[in-house]
Amino acid sequence: MKRAALKTLYFAYGSNLSAARLQKRVATAEPAGTARLEGHRLVCDKTGRDGSAKANLVPGLDEHVWGALYLLEARQLTTLDRFEGGYERLLVSVESHVDGHANGFREALTYCSSQRTADPVPFDWYRQLILDGAREHGLPAAWLARLEALPCRADPSRAELR
Repeated sequence: MKRAALKTLYFAYGSNLSAARLQKRVATAEPAGTARLEGHRLVCDKTGRDGSAKANLVPGLDEHVWGALYLLEARQLTTLDRFEGGYERLLVSVESHVDGHANGFREALTYCSSQRTADPVPFDWYRQLILDGAREHGLPAAWLARLEALPCRADPSRAELR
């Protein structure tokens, strides 16, 4: 008899908002709604492998971060950890939302980093990846506007693509 895989709830707020991106990393990831994390602020101050800034969470009184929830097989967290280099897992309590309505609090894993870049401005394609994922999950218009207002810069390695 085959045992059911243990599932873990994951809160994505950065580039992993995109289901396609996350599922390339962890094929069994299943979208499980949206959520709001209170007491934190979204910043792009984590040093990425490419030298640019990546999304991160920092404490923020009276602030919140919107994201998507995914169900992952617990055994695949180590796979996701490899993609999330420089981040550490963090257990958080998020307010789950279904069809735009609050649906109680749930515990989920997410990632944050203490590695900070001196240049906290992400590449334009990275910000667009976050925005596309936020739209894909139907996050609130005010949150989309906040993401659109994040400063960004052109990626010099992609100059030939323009």
